[in-house]
Amino acid sequence: MNKILSPVFLFLFFTANAQLPDHVYQPSIQAVKLFKYGNQLAYPILTLNGGDQLELHFDDLDADVKSLYYTFQLCNADWTPSQLQSFDYIRGFQSTRITTYRNSSIALTRYTHYQATVPDRSSVPTRSGNYLLKVFRNNDTSDLFFTKRFLVVDNKVSIAAQMKQPFNSAYFLTDQRVMVSVNTANARINTTSPQDLKIVVLQNNIWPTAALVDKPTIYRGNYYEYNDDATTFQAGREWRWIDLSSLRLMTDRMQRLQDDSIKDRTDVYIRPDIERRQQVYIYYKDINGQFTLENRDGYNPYWQSDYAYVHFTFVPPGNKPYPGKDVYVFGELTDYLPGEGSKMIFNETLGIYERTLFLKQGYYNYEYITLDAGKRSGSRFPLDNTEGNFTNTENNYTVLVYFRPFGGRADELIGMAQLNSFIGL
Repeated sequence: MNKILSPVFLFLFFTANAQLPDHVYQPSIQAVKLFKYGNQLAYPILTLNGGDQLELHFDDLDADVKSLYYTFQLCNADWTPSQLQSFDYIRGFQSTRITTYRNSSIALTRYTHYQATVPDRSSVPTRSGNYLLKVFRNNDTSDLFFTKRFLVVDNKVSIAAQMKQPFNSAYFLTDQRVMVSVNTANARINTTSPQDLKIVVLQNNIWPTAALVDKPTIYRGNYYEYNDDATTFQAGREWRWIDLSSLRLMTDRMQRLQDDSIKDRTDVYIRPDIERRQQVYIYYKDINGQFTLENRDGYNPYWQSDYAYVHFTFVPPGNKPYPGKDVYVFGELTDYLPGEGSKMIFNETLGIYERTLFLKQGYYNYEYITLDAGKRSGSRFPLDNTEGNFTNTENNYTVLVYFRPFGGRADELIGMAQLNSFIGL
């Protein structure tokens, strides 16, 4: 049986438990980044007892100093909270104060930049699995500011993953399928049935479209094979981009750069985007939907960067709205989720879709998705109308293997593999 981590399911569950993954609760919090130490493009994955660390960065537009703390919550493979108490998976203090911060410098927008190294040596995760980093005020977990996902892996199994053509011939030219095999021969775990293991496959580390499969296609002793269309993804095409690393000089995709010193704001107008589904596929290097904080106008990208109101414009065919469809800006800049903040508004006078986002200086990937009007859920955010799907597109895939021992109260992350649709593992 395969499952998709539906955003609606996660929203209902985590609303009841007062925590949504990768969610900002305070409107003053901007530019939240959690990544492997020293590499903004590396997904936040730690090796259990490995000594590696993550970097946390974020801004508070209130521009004051707050007493902020963080902790982490152990979750299952589907991001539901585990039944364990925090003392069962955190060694040391249950919360850690964020003590590194400074005010913005040489920027029109005033903010306080906070940063931390995770985990602190006084508060360390002791179990593998999915973790939700929670930042809150005054050591009060009910006064939540935001949450971010990260993973702790204890590599016990061997994983082989290959890119394959979908079984369904209708998707031969538009989709990509990942075949996964897992061998537990040297894992020192007791498995008794095919459903003792479950896998999650991520495309470009996007959790809302992740595939969770809890039953193998082939099970033979220590060998598990997952080889069906449950792990098939639309291929998309290379992501669009906007370079905001300088707000003094125009970059290639800026149409207009407007600096208003009276209102203390900067507006960036991106060149209008059009449909790409009928265009010939061309490969170019992208960062697969992510963004990086960069600054060519100053020295430090974290506390010397400014913010700008970035105006996105999408021109539909014939300047007519898509009937019964909503259009959204999609990418890490919108947390990979369609919502009111990323929904584009159709300008009937100009015949275009428009959306303005408040973004920090950096380099951003994005694309446009369409959903049935009023719908924001599903395992597949369609690119058919706006971007098109081409099976040759370069994408990164991450395979995660989970195991819950008999009588266990949480899923353990016992293996991870990464592959690229161009070069494989």
